[in-house]
Amino acid sequence: MALSQKAIPDFVAMLASKEAVPGGGGASALVGAIGVALGNMVGSLTVGKKKYADVEADIIALKKKADALQDALLALIDKDAEDFEPLSRAYGLPKDTPEQQAEKDRVMEAALRDATATPLEIMKKCAEAIDVIEDFAAKGSKLAISDAGVGVIFCKAALSGASLNVFINTKAMQDRASAEKINREAEALLATYEAKADRIFASVKGRLQ
Repeated sequence: MALSQKAIPDFVAMLASKEAVPGGGGASALVGAIGVALGNMVGSLTVGKKKYADVEADIIALKKKADALQDALLALIDKDAEDFEPLSRAYGLPKDTPEQQAEKDRVMEAALRDATATPLEIMKKCAEAIDVIEDFAAKGSKLAISDAGVGVIFCKAALSGASLNVFINTKAMQDRASAEKINREAEALLATYEAKADRIFASVKGRLQ
């Protein structure tokens, strides 16, 4: 059974166990999916309300984006686990001879690139989710505004968490030019969207107090 299809208690138990997956990447993807779903709920509670008829078309469009992001982030739970398996095997390859060491280095580098790509994609989807939740918070039902705040801070946590999975893999890469390029992309996402999520959360909190 795919990790994304596991019951919540089973997924949590696997996280707490010695199992290699799910780990921080899969957990971040799940938290991101929950975060965007909370934003989506704001939309669901807005559509059909006369008070918000003037923004209904916008909300419906936002919900479609949120639906796609939810699906993408859930799929990334499984992709993260799939990408980790070759990396895990690569760490166990023999390195007793120069030939074995060279082969291990080659396999490791390819596995590290793949294992880095998925958490970077999780970060990108969380960034998109933060943008979407910003609009839900601005246009959606005021009765559900707290859910937008919870959703955006979940997406921030998922963004930040996934970044650590990027950095732990790029640190081990031998191709430093590629590693630094990936690091710059991740750092740019953090710089823009951690701050943006904080602003949205502060705005929601301010409207509730």
